[in-house]
Amino acid sequence: MLGAATARRAPATPAHGQRGAFHLPGAAAQVPPSYWDVIEPLLSRVRKPAQYVGGEHNQVAGQWGAAETRWLLCYPDTYEVGQPNQGLQILYEILNERAHALAERAYAPWTDLEELQREDGIPTFSLEHHRPLWAFDVFAVTLPHELGHTNLLNLLDLGAVPIRSIDRKVDDPIVLVGGHAAYNPEPLAPFIDAAVMGDGEEVTLEVDDVLRAWKHDHLDVDAAPSADARQDLLRRLAQVEGVYVPAFYEPRYHEDGRLRQTVAVEPGVPALVPKRTVQDLEEWAYPRKQIVPMTETVHERFSVEIFRGCTRGCRFCQAGMITRPVRERRPETIQKLVEEGVKDTGFNEVGLLSLSSADHSAIGPVARDLADTYEGTTTSLSLPSTRVDAFNVTLSNELSRNGRRTGLTFAPEAGSERMRMVINKMVSEDDLLRTAETAFSEGWRHIKLYFMVGLPTETDEDVLAIADLGIKTYEIARKHGKANKVTISVGGFVPKPHTPFQWCAQDSPDEIRRKLSLIRHAIKQHSGIKLRTNDPEEGVIEGLLSRGDRRIAPVVERAWKLGARFDGWHEMPTLETWRQALEDTDVDLAWFSYRERDQKEALPWDHLDSGLDKDWLWEDWEDARSDKELDDCRWSACYDCGVCPGLSIEHDTGYTGGFQLPVLPQGLGGGSEDLPTAPERYASGG
Repeated sequence: MLGAATARRAPATPAHGQRGAFHLPGAAAQVPPSYWDVIEPLLSRVRKPAQYVGGEHNQVAGQWGAAETRWLLCYPDTYEVGQPNQGLQILYEILNERAHALAERAYAPWTDLEELQREDGIPTFSLEHHRPLWAFDVFAVTLPHELGHTNLLNLLDLGAVPIRSIDRKVDDPIVLVGGHAAYNPEPLAPFIDAAVMGDGEEVTLEVDDVLRAWKHDHLDVDAAPSADARQDLLRRLAQVEGVYVPAFYEPRYHEDGRLRQTVAVEPGVPALVPKRTVQDLEEWAYPRKQIVPMTETVHERFSVEIFRGCTRGCRFCQAGMITRPVRERRPETIQKLVEEGVKDTGFNEVGLLSLSSADHSAIGPVARDLADTYEGTTTSLSLPSTRVDAFNVTLSNELSRNGRRTGLTFAPEAGSERMRMVINKMVSEDDLLRTAETAFSEGWRHIKLYFMVGLPTETDEDVLAIADLGIKTYEIARKHGKANKVTISVGGFVPKPHTPFQWCAQDSPDEIRRKLSLIRHAIKQHSGIKLRTNDPEEGVIEGLLSRGDRRIAPVVERAWKLGARFDGWHEMPTLETWRQALEDTDVDLAWFSYRERDQKEALPWDHLDSGLDKDWLWEDWEDARSDKELDDCRWSACYDCGVCPGLSIEHDTGYTGGFQLPVLPQGLGGGSEDLPTAPERYASGG
């Protein structure tokens, strides 16, 4: 493991000017150094050197000296993982469309290059011009999951930026995080300056406006900013809706260690920080110029988000809960984005993205029109996220009209009907087997099924039902061809904030391992079924960071200092490092991960409003323990979860002119029997 020695700052020279980017256009000697000349000779000594070169198609090469605000957008993982991230690409595009703004990108270097960077004093750098992190105004990091926390600290330290917010000076970048893991930023509270809750498009531009105004108020070409200027900037950022500044809040604890409350201690900041919701995706038709990677990445396709949000109500799914309500794009907008994007980028695969893409109210016409457009070409269509009960023969034929029928992926999540009721995954065994029959009879060759073990109220009978469902699916596969395959992937469940399962206990690795062995033993006589499992230990770190409070921050820092990096990678088995960090900081893992919370206990994210009413979440948690399902509120009466009031959006949840459903409080007006069913809306095309 690498140590955590602090990277050396680049020396200031007359050619490159003062450290830091806090200068307005016209300031003398303001352009920071490019480190390309010292990076290039090192690339022959590292794996996958092309990921550090830049120069991709649709990269924006902005002029540093002409910009008033300068952003370094970061995905805290390797280029091959982070480059396809659509959220980062959207923010990159909308910032660079502004005449006064400049945005560049950074990714985490693999350990081989990091070691060379530390030896030679090369800081974290941007991909576009290989400029140092310390020179930017904002270091904006997207956190899709918790296993990037140590990489964030490492990028700061490597970039010559103090890892703790309290130690940063006025010319250090503002460290801003967003993404799903930012809905509980407390384990990172000492290390970040601010966190953004919710959709990023509007709030990012508002933060940029605040930064620009602050620079004009505090800076000029001749004078240095005052010592309290940075604090003034943080106060201004805290006034932006959806921006949380941890330094202005303090946790209070009971004597037994339970959290009592997190309170605002700075006058004028909100007691409850709301998330931001983009209410009309038609106003944000991005990406228009998707960046084409220079080297292999995990997803090589042109991607269009066809809708945002989900109201299926899966109780384990943080993404579905925090992105409510559903907002759809018009079919004609999707068609235009795809046609222009494929022509511009040359990708031969189009991904129609959402949390459950077949749930778009016009998915049939959308798929048909795109299939018509690309029939006879090498361009294929894919729905990376498809529910079992939304897949049908017509959709199958449209997606595979060009002859590509390799594999489909579905996520029943649980094996038994009872367990699927607990998690509110309203998919029956008949749904799955019917879908398998449809897929294999239509020429698809491979089905992957994703499940979890360690769910609340789970019994061994529920676990064995996973094996049984896999076997039944495999029998259908073999009936349609001996070469057909079924893969079962099983991982351990990790409870997440802002979900009904945020109160439940997490299974220990030993218990997850025992349950996986039950499945393995049950299918051992069926050699054609491939079983894939995650290391049960991987969920230990994720669970700790997912629901931890500020007392976890010293663990994160200690783990990083001990060498923790890339905690989600199999190549980096860092669990023992984390266990050592827990011991060194005297933090009890079981307290944060393996116990059930009660309704009265304050949660570390209670002061961060995802739009979901906490009492409603608790009621849904109780429904889960009673094996009670809830219908999708998109097509039934409103359950009063708390998200929609205050938004100027129809409950449809569709695009203007699409299918719309008035908000009906539960128990008032007609019941779900009065509303169109999902098949009816598909038949009508929305």
